[in-house]
Amino acid sequence: MTLRPFAIHLVVACLVNGGASAEDAGRAATQITANYGVYWAGLHFGDVRLVITVRDSDYQMKGDGRFSVLGGLIYEGSGGTTSAGKLSKSGPQPSLYTLSYSEGDKHGDVRISFAGDAVSAVSTSPKKRPNPKNILVTKEQLRGVLDPMTGAFLRARPNLPEADLKVCDETIPVFDGKLRFNIVLEPKQQTRVESKTPNGYSGLAAVCGVKFVPISGFRPDDRGIKFMSSHSDAIEVWLVPLPSTVLYLPYRISVPTAFGAGSAEMLSFQVER
Repeated sequence: MTLRPFAIHLVVACLVNGGASAEDAGRAATQITANYGVYWAGLHFGDVRLVITVRDSDYQMKGDGRFSVLGGLIYEGSGGTTSAGKLSKSGPQPSLYTLSYSEGDKHGDVRISFAGDAVSAVSTSPKKRPNPKNILVTKEQLRGVLDPMTGAFLRARPNLPEADLKVCDETIPVFDGKLRFNIVLEPKQQTRVESKTPNGYSGLAAVCGVKFVPISGFRPDDRGIKFMSSHSDAIEVWLVPLPSTVLYLPYRISVPTAFGAGSAEMLSFQVER
């Protein structure tokens, strides 16, 4: 098992779209810091720290995570990701996305640039030859897409009541530098959660079912893609509104993997203005 596929599976489970205008975001800078625990097959797999800063119509996000199994004896890795762009009436418009990850002596980087509403450039390291068996990603499929981080964590709904299930009624187009896919959110139910830490969230959560729909950038016989597609009914994300903001964030993410159930849960958050 590698870090990047596992991290992508978690992101896939929680992808959501945005719908706030620059005015809705507020003219003063707002910074949100959220900490997540990541679990795999019943074990504590790692921790992720997310920082979102919104100022007028501009947003910046940064995430860092460290992962290990049995204190690094079996597996150890780390990763960092950033995203930046603008908020518009139609939702977020990313301008730049980066991802870096390491697993032992293996390292990798991804960089996606956007111009207007489309992907303008992609670079990856290490370089790999395109697989001729992959379904080709077309230019048309790269219009109106979000990067994984913007899609996963920038969810603004200023006009919805607390944990309204309408946040679960979305189809989100995503491109991660290689794979083009859609995430379909469907409303399931509301549930109440109680904080397990002093700075955690307590209140209602909107529970969304998540369907992973691959479009291009993969081999038709890819086992991982087939697994995720065929187990979509087991993927869930719980979305919660953060106090004093117009943003929803994932509270809990659950997703099956070929190596056991994976999940992530918000342990604490802080809002600063």
